[in-house]
Amino acid sequence: MRARWLAVAVAGALVLSGCSAGSTATVGGEDTLAVGFTAEPKNFDFTTTDGAAIPQALLYNVYEGLVKLDANGEIAPLLAESWTISPDRTVYDFQLRSGVTFSNGAPFTADDVKFSIERVRTEWTISLKSTMDVVDRVEVVSPAHARVVLKEPSNSWLFAMTTRLGAMFDPSGVGDLANRPVGTGPYEVTDRRRGDSVVLSANPDYWGREPAYPTVVLKYYRDATALNNALLSNGIDVISGVTAPDSVPQFEADTRFNVLQGTTNGEVVLAFNNRRAPLDDVRVRRALTLAIDREALLAAAWGGRGTLIGSMVPPTDPWYEDLSRSYPHDPERARRLLSEAGQRDLHLRLRIANLPYAMSAAQVVASDLGRIGVDVTIEPLDFPAVWLQQVFTDHDYDLSIVQHVEPRDIATFGDPDYYWGYDSPRVRELLRRADTGSPRQQVEDMREVARTLSEDAAADWLFLFPNIVVAKKEVTGLVRNQVSESFDLTGLGRG
Repeated sequence: MRARWLAVAVAGALVLSGCSAGSTATVGGEDTLAVGFTAEPKNFDFTTTDGAAIPQALLYNVYEGLVKLDANGEIAPLLAESWTISPDRTVYDFQLRSGVTFSNGAPFTADDVKFSIERVRTEWTISLKSTMDVVDRVEVVSPAHARVVLKEPSNSWLFAMTTRLGAMFDPSGVGDLANRPVGTGPYEVTDRRRGDSVVLSANPDYWGREPAYPTVVLKYYRDATALNNALLSNGIDVISGVTAPDSVPQFEADTRFNVLQGTTNGEVVLAFNNRRAPLDDVRVRRALTLAIDREALLAAAWGGRGTLIGSMVPPTDPWYEDLSRSYPHDPERARRLLSEAGQRDLHLRLRIANLPYAMSAAQVVASDLGRIGVDVTIEPLDFPAVWLQQVFTDHDYDLSIVQHVEPRDIATFGDPDYYWGYDSPRVRELLRRADTGSPRQQVEDMREVARTLSEDAAADWLFLFPNIVVAKKEVTGLVRNQVSESFDLTGLGRG
């Protein structure tokens, strides 16, 4: 064990220096898979850093939870072999897999379940942590049996455990989460080159199926053209998500590649700072929403690919209802609403993530709002670091555009401190009832939440991002729909 800990310490030092053995992996080699992305993780600590890039890389691949979402969006066993739920829906008993260890050699037991769940409430700082407030206590019944007791029934708690909130940690492995992730997953982080790549290497002691690719290089590109060219020139094997829709026909015509097209949880949202005048006036928010031609925006930003939704609910959620026609494009009505609100010569800052879809969408938004007399200044911000700090954390914006990829994230509108600045006692009560009531009531109440948000024009849901993955034909096992936070490598194979 002492030798094992020494090896871990050396590997950690190499990660920090960027000189690990993983960095010598050859992209495109027989045992190496290279996947291209656009948003690079700021660090590896998703317990204190918001944004999608970290769980996209690490969840299910490096960190595992008791449960996960499968390719169909269903809750499936992971570190828990099975579980039972009490008749009153407040007690969950998990039977844990045997022989599971963390990448530092420590065994995974019910003590780690207790530590990990309780740590969300005491140490995590990200906005989603409040989902764990419903937990009353965690009991260690035996090393292989963990019991979670909720304060009240919750329809959303077990689903939340499939996200980053459910990741299991070793108490001795949380000292430097930003640089040295320690999980039970099939991969370990063995190299990090900022602005370029993250290298994942197969965990030799993994409890489950050996991954098809011993080494996976996650490559990061800020420019859509560079990302596409990397695949065309054999620099990578997979584009995790196409960011330039006009490039899709080129890949479809190339016999070297398969193109998978599906849907995601990724709502592209024009956020309104509801706590800041004049956006605290519902008439102004409705006017801005009516002014924007979302069909034209989708055509400009994503070549017409994607889905118009009108709410924070994708079609893969049980309470989906098509609200996309709630605000038909109506500039004349928009002007009247602005006049009723006493707004003339309105100037707004549109601070956006500097990503291709947001840049294209922003041009349409600024043009459409200009036609109703609203002057818009577009300010691209480096994503994720600067956008997360200035818009998400500091709430320093009037309007913003970014894709929200967390599953079932409509609940964020129940948090007045979230960057929307939206505060509705009715929505908070509906969300509470939806979570604690029967599954049928949950569907009814969640639909009412979406309708209320639409009526209040709490945001403008521009479109639902499509999932378009392009890969060399020998790479198999990629999923059509992106329903979780993870770019899950565990199901990949070789053709």
